[in-house]
Amino acid sequence: MAPPRCICEICSCGRHRCYHRPTKIYDDVVQPSHRTEYVEKYPGYGNICPPESCKPKAELPEDQGRMDGTTTFKSDYLPYEIVARPFRPQAEYRPKSGKIDLGTIYQRDYNPHKVGPVTLARPRERKHTSDAKVDTIPTYRDDYRLWKGERTESCKVERAYEPPSERFGNPSTFQDDYIPRQPNPPPSFKPCETKLAEGPFDANTIHRTAYIAHELGPMFVRPREEYKPNDQPFEDLTTHQRDFKGTPGEQAKSCKPEDRKLGSDDPFKGTTEFQDRYQPYLVTPPEFQKPREYVPPTDKMDLKSSNRLDYIKHKVAPRTPIRPAPGRKSTGPFQGKTTTKEDYQPWSVCPPGLIKKEPEIQKFTGKFSNLTTFRSHYTPHQANPPRSFKPVQIVSTAVPFKDETLYRTEYTPKKKEVCPGQQLDALGYVYVHTDSQGHKFYRQVSPERSGSSCSSISEKVPAVS
Repeated sequence: MAPPRCICEICSCGRHRCYHRPTKIYDDVVQPSHRTEYVEKYPGYGNICPPESCKPKAELPEDQGRMDGTTTFKSDYLPYEIVARPFRPQAEYRPKSGKIDLGTIYQRDYNPHKVGPVTLARPRERKHTSDAKVDTIPTYRDDYRLWKGERTESCKVERAYEPPSERFGNPSTFQDDYIPRQPNPPPSFKPCETKLAEGPFDANTIHRTAYIAHELGPMFVRPREEYKPNDQPFEDLTTHQRDFKGTPGEQAKSCKPEDRKLGSDDPFKGTTEFQDRYQPYLVTPPEFQKPREYVPPTDKMDLKSSNRLDYIKHKVAPRTPIRPAPGRKSTGPFQGKTTTKEDYQPWSVCPPGLIKKEPEIQKFTGKFSNLTTFRSHYTPHQANPPRSFKPVQIVSTAVPFKDETLYRTEYTPKKKEVCPGQQLDALGYVYVHTDSQGHKFYRQVSPERSGSSCSSISEKVPAVS
């Protein structure tokens, strides 16, 4: 019997893998394996710093003088003289003689008919009513009969309530377990009374005392290379124009239809039916009423109103305010002492000194040469152009092109192989077990064995999907 194999071993395409992590159904003794294909093939390297950027720093552009405000449009624009559009006089309206035919097709073809009321096809409803009184007995009253049953007596023994004469003596759990203890106050960590240091505060730091300012030298400016134009004329002939020669053939015919003149040569008549039959109506202009002229009064205006004449003034005392009177303000100094200020005194805590390590690499004291290793060791070489393998001249022939290749003539199609890890049940694989690392093992059942052996294996170890 062949040993069981994992999905990682059965798979041939490399896409089917087992999950290398433990779950709740596995044991927690074995540590999870973090081994992957990427970690095995690509080992890690040490700490490598990224290369420094050679990009120049952004600086302000130099002043290039005052900008000229003239543009190409201003220099090349020529104003033209504007001529007024000629006014076209409107032709005088002359109404036509005769009467307007106001008849329509509806009035001519419509024949009126006399219409009567519509007769209803539904018969009238007939109600059969009677004034006699209904003397009947319902089915429930006729069939229902009362039973002559006796009421059952209660078996409950009645006992009178007697309140207890003794006191309830069942203590609670809190009363049994609680033990009263004497409070023990925690020790006070409040500092003792200290006096503040006299004199000014010394603000000198190690950076201020030990810092030495160095002068920076002038920045290296690379001279600008002068532009030297080429004396030879520019060759505007491309490789396509030089080597391409069109194949001989007939010129393509245009599918555009020929331009044919539509309409007639008669002059256009700008008159419409509205202009021919329109008759203007005489409208009288509206009459405007002239306003009356304002005449100012000659008498003096009486400014006494009924309120001023009939008002009686009463002597009423002002209402007393409910707001209390303001107290006396003390002129002495403000006593800003509080319990916190009197009892609390700041600690005289000295800051810890700066722990500075000695530099392992000594600083360079000389002038920076601004010369890189690439500039010092670079040796310029003359570039040799590559040899061109392009044919000198292409001769076009009228023989048809043979598009047969070795791939087309000698290619033999092969059947695509299906990965066995994709269809385990179809290939006869039976699930066996799963180890602690998460690998699922399957055993292939050979087709020569009978179905009893297969059933015995499946019954012994059930498959887990």
